[in-house]
Amino acid sequence: MRSLRCTLALLALLAVTATASAARAQGLRRFAIVAGNDAGGGDTKSLLYAGADARKVHEILTRLGGVRSEDATLLIGASASQLLSAIVAVEMQAAEAARHGERTALLFYYSGHAKDGALRLGETRVPIEGIKARIASSAFDVRIAILDSCKSGAFTRTKGARKAPAFEIQSESPRDAKGLVILTSSTSDEDSQESDAIGGSYFSHHLASGLLGGADRSGDGRVTLFEAYAYAYDRTVADTAESAAGAQHPTFSYDLAGNGDLVLTDVAVRHEGIYLPREAPSGVYFLVDGKGFVAAEISKADGVDRRVALAPGHYRVKRRLPDRLRVGEIEVPRGQLVALAEARLRDAPFSDDPVKGASRVDLTSRWSLGAGATYQSVFAAPSGASLFPPTGMLAVDLSLRNFLRKDWVWSVDLAAGSTDGVVSSVGAPFRFSEMSLASSLVVEWSGRTVTPFVGGRLAMLLMGRRFNEDVYPAQFFSTLSPGLVGGAAFRVMKNTSVVARGRLHYLLYNIDEDRSLGYWELAAMVSYDL
Repeated sequence: MRSLRCTLALLALLAVTATASAARAQGLRRFAIVAGNDAGGGDTKSLLYAGADARKVHEILTRLGGVRSEDATLLIGASASQLLSAIVAVEMQAAEAARHGERTALLFYYSGHAKDGALRLGETRVPIEGIKARIASSAFDVRIAILDSCKSGAFTRTKGARKAPAFEIQSESPRDAKGLVILTSSTSDEDSQESDAIGGSYFSHHLASGLLGGADRSGDGRVTLFEAYAYAYDRTVADTAESAAGAQHPTFSYDLAGNGDLVLTDVAVRHEGIYLPREAPSGVYFLVDGKGFVAAEISKADGVDRRVALAPGHYRVKRRLPDRLRVGEIEVPRGQLVALAEARLRDAPFSDDPVKGASRVDLTSRWSLGAGATYQSVFAAPSGASLFPPTGMLAVDLSLRNFLRKDWVWSVDLAAGSTDGVVSSVGAPFRFSEMSLASSLVVEWSGRTVTPFVGGRLAMLLMGRRFNEDVYPAQFFSTLSPGLVGGAAFRVMKNTSVVARGRLHYLLYNIDEDRSLGYWELAAMVSYDL
């Protein structure tokens, strides 16, 4: 369930007051760049959850962190130039805010590969020291970066990063804080890890759970930088202690002038989510969303309560006991904080665990759009050439990758074309036209350059013959045609592939009598990952 991961995340969270409205009243405006890239170039293995981690952080920051949607930029699969362009754009926004007397903070999150001293954004690179210098020198009052990557502690080494569960910054008014804070998921000689069971990296998962309310030690409904880091540290070390890669130790570096412990999220102001009362048993509560992924993992101690600011929806609850599970379900309505009563939970064997990574939809599902040409020909038959002359068609294809499980692709394609033919027995020329609408489900074997695939297809065919000068009545018919499909995609650019595809189909038709034939297709297409 646990797999090694070389991911990198740069998260910029900002120092805020208790609520977003209070922050704006103080003139503190937050800007966020949140990016994730599962690809790291030809010499790396594609990640599973970098994009998913980025989406989760973006959702938390805009819902609970006081970041206005118009001030938050989400980049999935971005290149180095796109990332740097986003930084330039947000710096221009911050400069305009400063001219109006507003104090500003930068939120910068990136999840992806890091190797050989650089962020690996697909086939493009950004030197780690360069991005660190850019963040440190940007004209914001507060900058906080969190890295979740293999050997990410190298990013903070020059600042004296150390293994420690938390740190203190003495202050009374977060309004006056200035400077830079960097948190990392591991030391400079450790691998960062991700888990199929939680659907993300350990560090980012526990950081997100903490920001949702799990880290609120004081019980005031606000999660500070100190609390979020301490929670993520403790839970990450505990979860990775017995993994094959060994324990993973988050680190920190800070350089703040003025004051201190900064509020990152306010989970009380929305009054929405799940409430764990003081009398609820202690333990680790897993709150599983409708897709089967752990939306939050909350460690609760005796005699304390917890607010978990989950978005509205249906959740399954799991608490692990020594010899069994305690499970149940709970619905979170919009705008309501629902208490989780122990009486709503039931005992279940470990086999009923609702957290099963292999049975869930991969969060990295993505769409691809393709366009190209298809050539179709019916296998030799006595009248095959007359009924169905070889036809060229133009086609478009929309595909959903990682459908239901990793490496499954579901697609819908539409093709249309026409050609001239002749009924050989009477010498009557005609115009043949065809349109097909089809759905396919294939399995692909992802490679660095070539990705082969094979699967099944069901097509709805609409065919017609119109004779020249109407010497015979026009003929039209439709039929369903099952078949097989196979081929390979050849990656030529980061998001662009050339696809070569072949199909074999069974064709049942009735004009004079029931007949059946087979036909084949060859297609070439250019596909772009959206």
